Amino acid sequence: MSKKKIQSVGVRSFGKKADIFFNVFLAIFALSCVFPFVFVIIISLTSEQSLLTNGYTLWPSEWSLDGYRYLMDLKEQLLQSLFVTVTVTVVGTLINTTFTSTFAYAISRSDFVLRKFFTIACLITMLFSAGMVPNYIVMTSMLGLKDTIWALILPMAISPFNVIVMRTFFKRTVPDSIIESARIDGASELRIFGQIVLPLAVPGIATISLFAALGFWNDWFNALLYIQSDNLIPLQYLLMKIQANIEFMTQNASMGSALSSGAEAIPKEATRMAMVVISTLPIALSYPFFQKYFVSGLTIGGVKE
Repeated sequence: MSKKKIQSVGVRSFGKKADIFFNVFLAIFALSCVFPFVFVIIISLTSEQSLLTNGYTLWPSEWSLDGYRYLMDLKEQLLQSLFVTVTVTVVGTLINTTFTSTFAYAISRSDFVLRKFFTIACLITMLFSAGMVPNYIVMTSMLGLKDTIWALILPMAISPFNVIVMRTFFKRTVPDSIIESARIDGASELRIFGQIVLPLAVPGIATISLFAALGFWNDWFNALLYIQSDNLIPLQYLLMKIQANIEFMTQNASMGSALSSGAEAIPKEATRMAMVVISTLPIALSYPFFQKYFVSGLTIGGVKE
């Protein structure tokens, strides 16, 4: 066997070993990411007595749905809050994606005269903020949005970080020659953006949409500031209030027999973990639907000579 053949065999053997090593490494890493959430689900299905006796275990001695039953007693408010959260997430993500992508596209074009001014303005908002008090005054006194669903959407209607991400994506993905060709053919800027730029920017749009959806889904601070009506409370804020009520009843159980018996009957740990599952599972299940768009569109289009 010649020297070159021996070297090629050695390279292939090393390549196979390296593939096996990295596959095993990535599998272990993936399991380490999934395991905490699986463990939370197990704890949420564990009886309170088993948790007090044996602590946290992967296979509890007694399974129970008491945590979920406790939350089901509040199912009307939970469903209302879930509806509010889904509405805010869907509408807010559409608004955020629209504003972010159009703003980023404008400042990504070299022929836009004010691109530097708006880019600097976007960067300044990333580094500096007016503060909570001016934001509250603007939302309540000037815009009159207190105790409305728009108070949960408009504060996050645009993300400066996502603008910078999409600006870079547009500059690297959308060739100037394609846009110039469309302009020569008489296409307007809106038509260029809708029919040429957006199909090429599907991965970037999907990425910022996922970031925006995650932000709207997990938001509770705006509800704390602006929402007083029970019909407009989002899911995350409602779960925080339930958690606070459980802690209050637990810490003040010695104040009276009725409060003490009520606090002892609450599956505290299982309910906490059940709230984590309820608040996390829907957004976690949406990841596979977004994932396929991350790579689609990367090779769509191009400049033909």
